[in-house]
Amino acid sequence: MGAAGSSILGADGEWGETSLGDMPESCVAAVLLYLDPPEICQVARLNRAFRGAASADCVWAAKLPANYRYLAALAAAADDEGRGDGDANGKRFSLAATKKEIYARLCQSTLFDAGGKEFWILKNKGGLCISISSKAMTITGIDDRRHWSHLATDESRFHSVAYLQQIWWLEVDGELEFCFPAGAYSLFFHLHLGRPYRRMGRRLCGTEHVHGWDVTPTQFQLTTSDEQQATSEYYLHLHEQGGWKLYHVGDFVVSNSDEPINLKFSMMQIDCTHTKGGLIQEAVAPHYHRSGSGWISS
Repeated sequence: MGAAGSSILGADGEWGETSLGDMPESCVAAVLLYLDPPEICQVARLNRAFRGAASADCVWAAKLPANYRYLAALAAAADDEGRGDGDANGKRFSLAATKKEIYARLCQSTLFDAGGKEFWILKNKGGLCISISSKAMTITGIDDRRHWSHLATDESRFHSVAYLQQIWWLEVDGELEFCFPAGAYSLFFHLHLGRPYRRMGRRLCGTEHVHGWDVTPTQFQLTTSDEQQATSEYYLHLHEQGGWKLYHVGDFVVSNSDEPINLKFSMMQIDCTHTKGGLIQEAVAPHYHRSGSGWISS
């Protein structure tokens, strides 16, 4: 592609060759605005003009959410608290970094609220994801080992999940206050029926304790501080031979990126005529809906 050229008539009357490398960086940058971040990184290999334009702040500013300074401040604070001496290359993240460096850092997960929650932006299509650990939620009977236990696992972003052995009354409540980038979001509970384990390198799922979820539907709810509400209910079933499943609670919309939203969510199954068990609560995740070619401006 970089070798392709066209003939032009020079000042001395002789024909010459021009190529993509002769394009001004400003023109290249205007084209790169229409590409997704991975595509920008790929075309940066073409030549010097594309490489320079692919690092321009004006290109990456368009890929960042409107409140990226708020997100970058959380990331910088997390890095200072967690690593102190910088990353693997000895370089510490700073709010004075280039827009490309800020984007790259925000694509990595950032823990906040004492490590019980994390956020990151998606590399491919933009958008914000947040994951909230079960340890950051209030769960009925979680401190009673007869009902619940904490399992260490590499299947969770937080390396730990809450496993329900047996209970009559189930209620899980959580809360999040965050300056979401403007846009539309969906909230999901990430659940698993059956206790996963490994035998001879194979992932298996013990389902002997799974019971009670087909009697009464489990109810999910979310409310926001600006009075948005959503409810849903599902009969929980084994999914793909004991795999994880995202249960959609509902949607909410953020119009102001600089205004913190308080989000409350819950999962309930309070039919006390039967016991239920065998459920793993891993996390709750609000996911951003991308609009058009980038972020929605606030």
